[in-house]
Order: sequence, then C-alpha cells, then structure tokens
Amino acid sequence: MSGRARLALCAWAATLMSACALLPLVRPATWILQAGFLLAVQSGVGAATRRVPLARPLTLAAQALVTLLLLTVTFAREQAFVGLVPGPDAFRHFADLLQLGSDDIARYAIPAPLESDGIRLMLVGGVLIIGLAVDTLAVTFRSAAPAGLPLLALYSVAAGLSDGGSDWLWFLVAAAGYLLLLLAEGRERLSQWGRVFGGAARVPGEESGVVAPVRTGRRIGVVALGVALVVPLALPSMNGGLLDAAGKGVGSGTGGGGTISAVNPLVSLRDSLNVDEDRTVLSLRPDSEADVSNLYLRIVSLDDFDGTTWKPSKRSITAVPKGDFPTPVGLAPDVRRAENRTTVSAANWYAQDWLPMPYPPSGVRIGGNWRYEPEGMTLVGDHGQNTRGLTYEVKSLDVQPTAEQLASAPNPPPALVREYTQLPKSLPAVVGETARQVTANARNPYEQAVALQDYFAVTGGFQYDTQVQVGSGSQAIARFLKDKQGFCVHFSFAMAAMARSLDIPARVAVGFAPGSPQADGTVSVGLKDAHAWPELYFEGVGWTRFEPTPNRGTVPSYTVPDASGNTLPDPTEPSQSASTAPSASASADASCTPQQRRLDGCASQSPQAALSANDDGPKWYVLLAWVLGGLAALAIPLAPMLWRMRTRAVRLGGHGRGEAAVAPATLAVWQELTDAAWDFGIAPDDSQTPRRAAARIIRIGHLDPTAAASVHRVADAVEQVLYAPRPRPTAGLADDVRRAVAALGSTVSGSTRLRAVLAPRSTVRVVWALSEWWTGLTARAAAARPHLRKPSGQES
Repeated sequence: MSGRARLALCAWAATLMSACALLPLVRPATWILQAGFLLAVQSGVGAATRRVPLARPLTLAAQALVTLLLLTVTFAREQAFVGLVPGPDAFRHFADLLQLGSDDIARYAIPAPLESDGIRLMLVGGVLIIGLAVDTLAVTFRSAAPAGLPLLALYSVAAGLSDGGSDWLWFLVAAAGYLLLLLAEGRERLSQWGRVFGGAARVPGEESGVVAPVRTGRRIGVVALGVALVVPLALPSMNGGLLDAAGKGVGSGTGGGGTISAVNPLVSLRDSLNVDEDRTVLSLRPDSEADVSNLYLRIVSLDDFDGTTWKPSKRSITAVPKGDFPTPVGLAPDVRRAENRTTVSAANWYAQDWLPMPYPPSGVRIGGNWRYEPEGMTLVGDHGQNTRGLTYEVKSLDVQPTAEQLASAPNPPPALVREYTQLPKSLPAVVGETARQVTANARNPYEQAVALQDYFAVTGGFQYDTQVQVGSGSQAIARFLKDKQGFCVHFSFAMAAMARSLDIPARVAVGFAPGSPQADGTVSVGLKDAHAWPELYFEGVGWTRFEPTPNRGTVPSYTVPDASGNTLPDPTEPSQSASTAPSASASADASCTPQQRRLDGCASQSPQAALSANDDGPKWYVLLAWVLGGLAALAIPLAPMLWRMRTRAVRLGGHGRGEAAVAPATLAVWQELTDAAWDFGIAPDDSQTPRRAAARIIRIGHLDPTAAASVHRVADAVEQVLYAPRPRPTAGLADDVRRAVAALGSTVSGSTRLRAVLAPRSTVRVVWALSEWWTGLTARAAAARPHLRKPSGQES
C-alpha cells in the first residue's frame, strides 16, 4: 500500500473513531455502520482522483459531489431525478429533514430514537462533512495537524450534548484516531525522502536515531489533546429533549446499593412549553373519584442550590419496595388523605430516566429495571431503563391538610432544616430582603409561604412569559425579581430560595401540571404541561406543594384563606394546563379581583403571547454556528503554529531543479534555519555573514558536532549561491535543517519548546510583511495622485 493510500485509510479511521463519541446520543447505534460505509466511498473517490492525478481543487469537488449523491440516494431517493441526481425537490426534502431533526433534538431525551430520519441525516451528514474536511487537509493537502480541528469539532459537539460518565472513553478513542493520523503522515513524509531524518547521536560513535519526526509528532499530539480537553469545557452545554433524562444508568447489580448522581433536568423545559405542536407525552387513567385538577405528576425534586441553578443531590438508591412504600417523611396520622390509583402510559418517543408519578406515591407496579430513591420517593431507571412506551400503575396519596394544621405545625427536625435551608454566599442580598418585606405581617412559616405565593401569583405584578431565558449565575433570581417576567422555572426557583432565606425548608419539584381530561375518561398530558413548582416542608404534613406561577396548574386549597381544607377544589374548575397556550400576562384585566386571580379564574388578554412559532429547540444551523465558532476559537490561538508549519513545509519542500531555482531554494532553507533558531530564542543578526551567523547559532544553541556540521553545510551552500558565478545545488540541505532544529530543541527547556510550537517568535515576519505591503500600497497611491490632477490652467 502506498504512503498516500495509507494516509487516506488513517484519515477514514480517525473520522470514524471521533464519530464514536456520538454513539450515546442515539439508539440503536447502527447508524455508525452506514456512516462508515459512506465515508469509505467518499475516501475511495478521493484516493482514485489523486491517483489520476487531478488538481487538488478538482479532487475536493469530486468528493463533495459524490458526498451529495450518496446523501441523495440514502435520504432523498424518491425526490431525486432517476433516484440519484438531486433537484429542487430533493433539496427541499433535505431542508424538511433538517427541520425535523432540529425539532426532534428539542423533543427527545437522550438517547434519541434512530427512527427519526432528521436525526439520522444530521448524524450521517455531519460525519461525512467532517470526513471530507479531514481527508482534504490530511491527504489532499498533506497537512495532518490542522485536520485535528474538524475532528475536535466533532468530538466537542458530542461532548457538549452528552451527559454520560463515559465521555473520557470516547475522548481516548478520538485522540487515538488523531495520533494515528499524525504518525501516518510522518511516515508518509519520511518515505518521500528515502531515508530517516536522524537526530544527534545520544552517545558518540553511535548512529543517530529517529528523533525529529517522532518528537515533533509528540509535541503536536500533546498540544492537540490538551486543547481538546479544554474546549468542551468552554463550549455551551447542549441537552436533549423534554426534561432531560437523568443519566445513563445508575446503581450496581440487582441489590440495594448504588447512588444516583446530581443532574439538572430543567434545561429544555422552556423549549417544551414553546413547541408548535403540543404532543402527548403521557396518557393517564385515574380513579373515577380522583380530583383530576390536582393530579400533578412529579419526576424529580431539586434540593441542591449552588447559586447558579437547582439540581438533585447525590442520593443513595435501593431496590423498589415490594408492596406499599414507606409513609412520607413528616406526615402525621391526623392529616386527612385519600388513596388514588392511576394508570400511566408513556408515548413511544418519550424516553425519561425518572418515572413520572403523583406525589407522594404509596406503591407502583411496573416492569423493567428500576431503583428507588427514598429521600425524594422517586424511581429512576437502572442501566439504560427508561419510560419509552411503558404502561405502569401508581398508588398515591392525596394529602388534604387544613390551613390550621399548617399554621400550627411544630418546628421541623434541626437536621432537615440545616439541609434544606442552605443558601450559597453568592446569592444577592435582595432575595432575602424581598422575602422579609413580603412576609413582614406573617405570624408563622405557613403564613410566610402563602404570602410568598400570593406575591408571585397575585400582588407582585409578575407576568408569565415563556420567552424569557432560564438564566444562570448568582444574579438570575435578582434579575427576575426586578424584571418580573418569567415562567415556572423562575417562579419556583425564586420562591424556594426566598423560603430558605426565611429558614423554611424548601426544594423544587419538576414534572407535569394537571393535563387535559378526555371524553373517554383519560387525561392527556402534553409537552406544554411541563412544569416546575416549589415544595415546602411542614412538620406533621411533610413536603407540601405551592403554586406561585400565575395561570399555571391549580392553587392548593390549603392556601386559600376561606377554604376549610375538608373539601377539595371544585373539580369543574378547568386546569390552565389544558389550554392550548399559556398566557403571557399574570393579571392584565383590571376588572379581575384578587380572589379571582388567586383561584385562577381570569382570562388572559393575550393567550398566544407566550408561544413562539419559531423557537422549538436548537436548529441545525445553530449547531453549525457553534461548530464554526469553536473552529474559529481554535484557529485564532493556533494560527501562529499553523502558519509556521505551512511555512516550514514550503521552505523545506521540493523545489525546481533548474539553475534559476537553486538560489531561491537554498536561501529558503537558510531562512528556515535562522527562523527556527529564532523560535528557540536565538534572534537573527542580518549584519553577519552566513558563516558567522552559523557559528553564532552553534555557540548559543550549544549544538553537538553532528548538528554543528549540518549548520555549517547550510551556511556554505548559502555562500556558494551568493558568490559563485554559477550556483550548484547542494543535496540534503533540508535534512541538515531538520537535524539542527531537533538538536536546538533538545538543549532548551520544556517551556521554550512549547512556545516555539504554539507562539513562534518568527511569526512576527507576518506583521512585517503586512506593514511593508501597506507602505508600498500607500506609496503607489501617493505616486498616482499627480496623474489624477488636471493640467494647470485647465478650467474646472
């Protein structure tokens, strides 16, 4: 196999190995086989065109054309001419598939189903585009180091989307592919010269070893891998569909051990509320006597607040209890309750690791691998188990405390208070100050909680708006309190933080508000029912739901002053989540009384204001923009290194063998030697002769005799072409330069070597060249001005 063919094979392998980082995002992973085959065809076309040979631009054009034909045959055969040639219909079909893919990215949890043609096109097409870039850079233009940029972009997108614990494994696979490509290029370059470039002998009398190429490859590899480790941390995290899945599998074995890691399932809740089509997520069949308007489905509770966001704490998990669950923490026997049974059916596309259930659950019948987290009374899938297409039955308690029971609740246990009232020091003081102002007239924690709920839902002038960004950072809650616009995430986060500032234990629940009753007795829960609400702890009652978000869900009966607590809210009162769109205004109608607002009985003035016709998840071009932005962010700091590598390749590459080319080729080699010495800290001195300059490089660089002889041979060749009547070519000058550069690098510190690679001093020549070009341009412009003037005496 020729060196070029071997390099093409390594480029194919490197791309495919980097694409493996995308495997956790989609199931099943069979798409990688299709991508690998199409990528092999693309690489084969490149190898064939280079063998003809065609010009480099024609090789790239041929590969791009074949790539388009392959995608057309695979995804748009019916819309193409004779099933092969893409036309307007085929391109429209591609656009529709990309739009479908972007929609599915917003709607599906990770891993997404491969049945989505849009996601398949984005995966396979993206791998082919990256493969084309890698093959072009590494094989067609013989520059493998810059080919790491598209490989890094591919891995970075995968790392940004994935939240699994095996990212380090995929990084090692991608890094191994890149290093394989670098080594293949080094071997191919060596084969062109016919012998190995040798460095200085380690011991006098021994033959020189293969030092320079291997050392250079190591440097480039280390730098590239270091950048690859840092870039995914700088890129924004991108997540999957509705209420992102918690993880990739937790627990260990079938026993009662294991832990569940902290995750944040709130990232795409806003996107779920803004989708154009309110797709059904869950179908519920509750008991006939159950209160449908109060049937919240809870997925997980968020109890760890770090000042930036709320997330679940790392908790121990056990086997799912057989029979009834333990009584909820803090629930006393004298609190009224009723037990309901609800059958839940999940949509085939909804893959959620956490199990949506009414709270508090008292038992569950479900198949599959599930584990139980006692603190939050939640179920989480074990080793890839999720809700896709599942039907299960949940027994739950409808706890009905009275306002008097909540108001007279004793102090909770000190350990619970310490855990659930923690606030970061970075939280702005305005949060606690506002909480104290709002609850100034409250006599107990219950009245404080009701005052906070009414402040957000009724009296504070807040508006419900799903277009507001979720926000992050310690100032997010302060901005919300100032702007008074947001959706359930903002309201629940703010009320929970303010409750903690008043020493009331609080956490945030994530799940679904009550859905829409159907004619057949079922309840349909859609994407737009996604919701978050605060839960506050009261001893004797336990974790208690509050509803600060205006026009969402139902107001708990125990927070209404004139409610006895012995009766539930009117079942005929509709749930706002059943409406086709959330309102953008909390209470825009001045004729609506505060009591009506509290009971959610006011119509919205702008029912469509909170919907977005175009914001239904990250679009494909947004992902492309991030990839290009990542490449640009890498290209800027790596530009000196890339320019230096390209310049070195040109100066030491093959030159014409005629007499006219001897002098330019020899002077280019000398320039490369002096610039390389400059990169290692030996500044050039143009006032000296080549012989004296060579002696200076040898003296300052502490070169060994072998490397010194190489430097002298280059200097002699320069003097020969400068002063000889008919310059003669000198063989092996490029070898001499590489040998001298390797020796220079071996005598300096590691930081100097790293600077010589990443920030070479000789790149200042680019600035000098630009300055000289600008000076010449302005001089030519000034010289041209007299010719533009009119002859003297000519009238205007």
